[in-house]
Amino acid sequence: MAFINTVLFDFDGTIMDTNDVIIRSWQHTFRRIEGKERPLADILSTFGEPLLITMAKLFPQMTAEEGAEIYRDYMKQHFNDLIHPFPGMGELFEALKIRGQKLGLVTSRVGETTRAGLEQFDLLQYFDCIITCDDTNKHKPDPEPILIAMDRLGSKPSETIMVGDTTFDLLSAKNAGVKSVLVGWQMALSEEEIQGPEGPDYVAINTEDLLKIIDGKESVNS
Repeated sequence: MAFINTVLFDFDGTIMDTNDVIIRSWQHTFRRIEGKERPLADILSTFGEPLLITMAKLFPQMTAEEGAEIYRDYMKQHFNDLIHPFPGMGELFEALKIRGQKLGLVTSRVGETTRAGLEQFDLLQYFDCIITCDDTNKHKPDPEPILIAMDRLGSKPSETIMVGDTTFDLLSAKNAGVKSVLVGWQMALSEEEIQGPEGPDYVAINTEDLLKIIDGKESVNS
């Protein structure tokens, strides 16, 4: 792998543990629209997908914007109380900045809650570029969010790596021509998906693994 000077991170499930607030927001939405909650598997299958796309699939009887408003109203009320960074995130970002890396964030989440979450835990300071669903016309797995981030950072695909937890992150990276890292602290993919044609280039079980990958000291996912 070429020398990496740019590291792009997903937000949900990669930097921030937002599972609780996402699940509760979905169940609130299901109760409001359908009168009952759905199985957890129905929610987990949506992780990483842009909200409006999921809303259109799940609730064809209403506009995606109407469903999203119910979901987002609940999330805004409970977001700060139900999220926390995965262990070692601050230390990881500090280590990368000391190495001279450019850090970007590429998420399908809206900008308001993305920045609020980073600010709450004093992580916003580390990012040179933040791309949310507000900044793009197309979303993961399309390459557009990553391409916009690289353009703003003045980075090349060969110098960039994308770190995420879902197939959407991995495919967006592949479509943008950059290497991908699947994080092991969330591990939303099955072993078959990891080893399949749409799997990651690397798997980082912890932040130490991620630093080794960026430094070129970790082998390619097999």
